Amino acid sequence: MTDVAIRKVANPAPLGLAGFGLTTVVLSAINAGLLPAEAVPAVVPLAFSFGGLAQIVAGLLEYKNGNTFGTVAFTSYGAFWWWYAFLLWTAGAGWIKPPDPRGVGVTLLMWGVFTLYMWVATFRANFVLWTIFLLLWITFFLLAGGDLGMGAGWHKLGGWVGLATGLDALFLSFAEVVNETFGRPVIGVGAPLLK
Repeated sequence: MTDVAIRKVANPAPLGLAGFGLTTVVLSAINAGLLPAEAVPAVVPLAFSFGGLAQIVAGLLEYKNGNTFGTVAFTSYGAFWWWYAFLLWTAGAGWIKPPDPRGVGVTLLMWGVFTLYMWVATFRANFVLWTIFLLLWITFFLLAGGDLGMGAGWHKLGGWVGLATGLDALFLSFAEVVNETFGRPVIGVGAPLLK
């Protein structure tokens, strides 16, 4: 009988959740009015590196693990952060004209639609992941409403809901790292809503 070593594979989800959560908290603090608009340039390199690259890497690793949801979620939201960073960078450098807010609003609206259908899949995941996607599609719709002329209050409220979304993602990242490190559930993340 041959002994075959079983190689343990790390869970890439906490990395993707941390990249998403931290970047979302920083941008949402600006959208909510907790930080001045002049702080937006600080988000660009963060969006390229941690929000974008770290999530794309996590998505590719989820692909290798056979996790379709993780692959689609992390690579998509990583690409979202690259879109946002490229938009700010190129417009800020004068390479392209700043976009009409309605164009940004429709883009955010479509991200809300995408997130809404991803949220449906989370009914079979843990409760915290379900709440992250619930809050995220609400955030996108609120931000879209602000850019589509519904008023600045929509944008500000989107910032506050975005803060909750980012903090929720950071909590799930923290829980998964701690539970993995301790080798047992230490921090609860809640049962799926649907079995």
